[in-house]
Amino acid sequence: MPSASYNLDVPVTNLKYIGESRSKALMNAGIRTIRDLLFFFPTKYINRSKMLTVAAAYEYVKKGYTDEITLVVRVIEKVTKYVRGKEILIVAFGDDTGGCEGVWFQGSKFIKDRFNEGDLFAISGKPALSQFMHLQIHHPDNDKISDDENTVKLFNTGGIIPFYKISDSFKTSMISVYGLRRIINNALNYWIGAVEETLPDFVIKKAGIMPLKDAIRHIHFPPGEKELEAARYRFKFEELFYFEILNAVRKAKIRFEHKGIQFSIKTSLVKDFLSVLPFQLTESQLKVLSDIKKDMLSAQPMNRLVQGDVGSGKTIVAVISALIAIDNGYQAVLMAPTEILANQHCKNISLLFDLYNEKHPAGRKLTVEMISGSQTKKQREKTVERITGGGTDIIVGTHALFEDTTAFANAGLIIIDEQHRFGVAQRARLLSKGITPDCLVMSATPIPRTMSMTYYGDLDISVIDKLPPGRIPPKTALRGEQALPSVYEFIYDRVKEGDQAFIVFPLVDESEKLDLQAAITAYEDLKDSWFRDIRTGLLHGKMKWKEKEEVMLKFARHEFDVLISTTVIEVGIDIPNSTIMVIRDAHRFGLSQLHQLRGRIGRGKKESYCILITKDELAASSERIKDVTYLPDYIREKLRTQTRLKAMVQFHDGFKIAEMDWKIRGPGDIFSTRQSGYPDFKYTDLREDIAILEKAKNIAFEIIDADRFLRHPDNYIISRNFFHHYSENLKYFNIA
Repeated sequence: MPSASYNLDVPVTNLKYIGESRSKALMNAGIRTIRDLLFFFPTKYINRSKMLTVAAAYEYVKKGYTDEITLVVRVIEKVTKYVRGKEILIVAFGDDTGGCEGVWFQGSKFIKDRFNEGDLFAISGKPALSQFMHLQIHHPDNDKISDDENTVKLFNTGGIIPFYKISDSFKTSMISVYGLRRIINNALNYWIGAVEETLPDFVIKKAGIMPLKDAIRHIHFPPGEKELEAARYRFKFEELFYFEILNAVRKAKIRFEHKGIQFSIKTSLVKDFLSVLPFQLTESQLKVLSDIKKDMLSAQPMNRLVQGDVGSGKTIVAVISALIAIDNGYQAVLMAPTEILANQHCKNISLLFDLYNEKHPAGRKLTVEMISGSQTKKQREKTVERITGGGTDIIVGTHALFEDTTAFANAGLIIIDEQHRFGVAQRARLLSKGITPDCLVMSATPIPRTMSMTYYGDLDISVIDKLPPGRIPPKTALRGEQALPSVYEFIYDRVKEGDQAFIVFPLVDESEKLDLQAAITAYEDLKDSWFRDIRTGLLHGKMKWKEKEEVMLKFARHEFDVLISTTVIEVGIDIPNSTIMVIRDAHRFGLSQLHQLRGRIGRGKKESYCILITKDELAASSERIKDVTYLPDYIREKLRTQTRLKAMVQFHDGFKIAEMDWKIRGPGDIFSTRQSGYPDFKYTDLREDIAILEKAKNIAFEIIDADRFLRHPDNYIISRNFFHHYSENLKYFNIA
């Protein structure tokens, strides 16, 4: 066995059983070195410790046992039956002691070609007896086994057997699952001594985890479930530990390397402003403001996320926070994702400032200005001149705030609304325009706790978890396209009673022309049919800014009864009299988008209704399919879509919806410029591994708090691995 000084990064051809053909096959799978091979982990396991013959399984069930078992059996025949129109697949299996049945009630037509007469399978599941006393396993896990594999000791030990992903090139080069097991077993026996530990002893002891060499052995060939679970835990912990080291270093860099602004309460500005508000702040808002005040009064830069559901009152919290900066002679910058929302922010803030200025004529005048891409060059220059001259307290804008021509006199607070809509690089450019300004991020898309700990691991988090009093959640219904006539009739009747309605069509980049035409066609059809004697407006993203604004103002003034629109109304438009939201082709929206759209209604005192219109087959109820392994992608996508739409009907709490959205879609790549898909975790499932995440985070932050440059000898292993694997991510350290 080689010593630890041996280099694991040598070609796999150094191993037995690896000739030229197999070497090429392994390289095609990304396995070039011994190290690659040792870390090519199984994708699944079958526990043969409860491997029974058919006869033994029959007696096992008759005694009342129902724990999962494994049978190694051959396919005898397969039969498709139809019960009340549903296709059911029954595969008859057998061994030398008797026969049993595998039964699939869902998805049968997509997996029946997998089973051919005479093929050998390991099937696993909970056994049961049918009404005819036949031994059955419903929707069993199943793995096809070659005959040569079944005869070797490595397979037939009755232990936990690893299964690896076998590519087509493996099959061409005659590398079977068993063959790969033999190759990896040989590598372990000869090269495991060369594996160097990647965590220091004190972390291993504190976390209570398995040493790396043992973990590698047991992840490939676990002696039992306990050892397998311990090996998995080790790799999950290490992955999350270094991830949280990155979080901790990133937060420490902002805290210690950048001197923040230490604001103070200089005058009664904030108190006087609160006295003119036409509403009372909720306890939840006051608690969040207390968190923000504490941050702003410290010498370290604030880096805080405010989460709150649609309509929870995040904007007023941001404005009050801005007043602390203004009271100290600084400007505040509020960035919104769309011009419509930026304009609404600007107008709403202006109304509040007018109230303050009117009631405090002797005090300083509060001012707000907007920068947008639709301004002419001359308008922009004049606005920028006023801003750079220090004559503006709050600057509101969109992506135009990123432009080099936009500068500020003294930006002390950056507020980013709907943070998930902006790229990392864009946020970095905005933050660079202030001298280490405090940063407040607002999100109307609530985030599950586990995701918050990762996606915003370097931010302090405050949650507005209560809506203002008097809000009535909209009733939500899912309907097929066949129901459209009754939906339009419902809208017509409600409009005649004085209500207003949105009808929203999707608009995505790939099919913008098609979607735009769908909205325009619907507008032309509906205003000449169902809505011929009610006022109907049209709004879409191809309109000029002034046209959009005029349409929304008319709708707000109730000059339109129905507004047919694309998703430009998704965020921030408040029309208290609008009580109906119809979302066409709802299957094309994400959960977050659907929840945002629903948030446009239910802002008044009347009962409101959100109606999701989708294809009839998606609106129909469907049973949950447990085993989707062999279903085609389009069927799996259909099931995900049904889950998404039904979650909208079932839940109104944005945090519960976010949990569902996360499970379906993933939380986003955190430390890169990519904004969708899972972080690049190989071993961790953030939805299930929160306890490991919390332990990894606590240990990582303790280490960085005590030694943020990782210079102590005890931290040498951490430093070496951290800078080797995460150097590319360090350039984004200053970004919220």
